[in-house]
Amino acid sequence: MNNNCVNKLLISLCYSTKLEPDIWTKERTYHSIGCFNSKKWVANIIPFELLERNLKQTVDSIATLCESNIFYEKFPDFIETPDYGDNWGRLANYTELNNRAIAKMNSDRTCCGIFSCIKLLPAIPPSAKSWANCVIISQIFPNIYGDSYNKGPFEENSIYGIKLNAGYSRNIIDYGITDKISPEEQLKAFNDLSHFRGIKTGFRTVISADQIKVSYPDKEDETFSWCNPEHVEIYINESVKLMNLGFEAMFIDSAKHIGGYDCEHYTGVGDLPEYHQMQYILNEIRARSGKTTISFAGEKSSDDFERYRLMGLNAGTDFITGDDFYAVKELSEKLKYNRVYAPGVEIENDNYEGGISYEQRLNRINTALFAYYRASDKLPSFMQTNDLFPLRYDTNTHHIMMTNPSYSQDGSAESHWENLFAKDDGRFYNHKVAELFAHALCL
Repeated sequence: MNNNCVNKLLISLCYSTKLEPDIWTKERTYHSIGCFNSKKWVANIIPFELLERNLKQTVDSIATLCESNIFYEKFPDFIETPDYGDNWGRLANYTELNNRAIAKMNSDRTCCGIFSCIKLLPAIPPSAKSWANCVIISQIFPNIYGDSYNKGPFEENSIYGIKLNAGYSRNIIDYGITDKISPEEQLKAFNDLSHFRGIKTGFRTVISADQIKVSYPDKEDETFSWCNPEHVEIYINESVKLMNLGFEAMFIDSAKHIGGYDCEHYTGVGDLPEYHQMQYILNEIRARSGKTTISFAGEKSSDDFERYRLMGLNAGTDFITGDDFYAVKELSEKLKYNRVYAPGVEIENDNYEGGISYEQRLNRINTALFAYYRASDKLPSFMQTNDLFPLRYDTNTHHIMMTNPSYSQDGSAESHWENLFAKDDGRFYNHKVAELFAHALCL
């Protein structure tokens, strides 16, 4: 694999690798308050303004936002992940980007979602002095319900069904240029650009057996089974491959119910791994990738803190929202000696179907960023795309996880990007979020 996958990506798309300062970015740059204004990102924007730019403009923008204030005319050959220690996931802010929803949609086909994630990177606040910001991408493996197609707004095309041992989703990768740059190199380019921005990265995965298929070149797909050692090996190895491309976090859907825990509230389909089996799997992913820095975050895994810490998790969702600032602050104080695992503050989750006002959302983000006595003791937090870039009013986070509609008025990708998100009020909301991060990033 070419070490400089960013340059390889630019060449594959017929762009120059010589970078130039980006005036558009400079006109929209927000700075951290303190830290010599070193932490920078663009805000007071709507996503269309970023998504309609080409990838060369995006890389120029990312270079322009360099925290060191050094402008690199060539993208560096070697980029290290932001270093926040082995247990960075215990403190991190996780933001899930639905890369399928922001992918390039032409007519009824969907592709290049990883490029859209790259285009949004300039508008993602970088990590703070005391804790990391981490982007989780919603889909990376092929979708078993209709990969690479967009359908009507009420036709099921759930992102929660994945196919292993079959490469990466056509919703995400540009397979039109794989003779020049492989799918793995496209993913590595995203990770290198994220790390250059001071952002960690991860991906969502599922563990409900009937929501996973295993693909083979010489026979029919098989439904996944946790009792099949070959399937378990494939699950581990697929995760390790991603970690070796630069991802450092895995968000585990339905993690609360592993080992049959509280299954009266389980809404997935199919068997789940046993508790000790999941301990083994998470340990093996760390060991085989050679990474001690991997963060495992579990959906709703926050009732029995010690249970999830011993499983190998670093953070869990859905224990407390950000509605009560002082309740979160006291929970942070109570758990300050738990340095490996903590429950997270939830602004919005992937099951959100509407009902949270902009004001309530901003209050929750304020709580997530500031509800502690010391920044080194903050709780992790979880946000969705909608929390940075509000969606249009007739859709919501869960809807675009369960379906893959195009909102284009003329069949073009640009029209979909323009109409997927709220406009003037979305821009003002994005500005208000940026004001909160500006005060937080130097803590």
